[in-house]
Amino acid sequence: MLTINNLVKRRGNQEILSGISFKAEPGRVTGFLGPNGAGKSSTLRILLGLDRATSGSALIHGKSFRELQNPLTTIGAALDGSGAHRMRTGRAHLRWIARAAGLSLARVEEVLEIVGLSNAATKRVGSYSLGMAKRLGMATALIGDPEILVLDEPLNGLDPEGIRWMRRFLRERAESGNAVLLSSHLMGELAETVDDVVIIQNGKICADGTLEEVVGNYSTLEDAFFALTTERAGDVR
Repeated sequence: MLTINNLVKRRGNQEILSGISFKAEPGRVTGFLGPNGAGKSSTLRILLGLDRATSGSALIHGKSFRELQNPLTTIGAALDGSGAHRMRTGRAHLRWIARAAGLSLARVEEVLEIVGLSNAATKRVGSYSLGMAKRLGMATALIGDPEILVLDEPLNGLDPEGIRWMRRFLRERAESGNAVLLSSHLMGELAETVDDVVIIQNGKICADGTLEEVVGNYSTLEDAFFALTTERAGDVR
């Protein structure tokens, strides 16, 4: 389980996160939504040990990321593209990650097959399309076969076939008992994928519940999102 508890982040006089709290539970896909600058990336960076909170906690099975003994086998993340050097091939990038983590190189071929990049494994990352780069980022997140996935805009840049594949894959991960936390601005696609929704605006949580609870009497998730981030931006649950 991922547990964000009363998380505060300040930079100078600016408060980026104002005591936010929510959970992402095993067996469920949790959508983390908010406009640009709302605090999504700051939250994910703190969760993954890339930044420090001013106060509060972001825990993975009750531990901070820095306390995990084998982080890649516990939590896999894909933020800001694939993170691979443009001159490396997809396979070389994944082998470098596997060796650094003490994982079997056989796992590299498995994740290439899972994300549909086996035929592009020998191409340099710099030649990949945005969709292929997203798939390589997913392969990197999966290399340790983690219990938890954290994904930033996983659907962005994918063609319709890629979106369908990603949606099926995320549902299968959750149905196998894994926790999936993803941020996205593609409301229509997200509504087809998630079980739970957390909406953040101006560093505050303005909605947190199941998809049905958050949508409520609105026609769509997009309608609910627009209303909650404009009319109720300061209403913290």
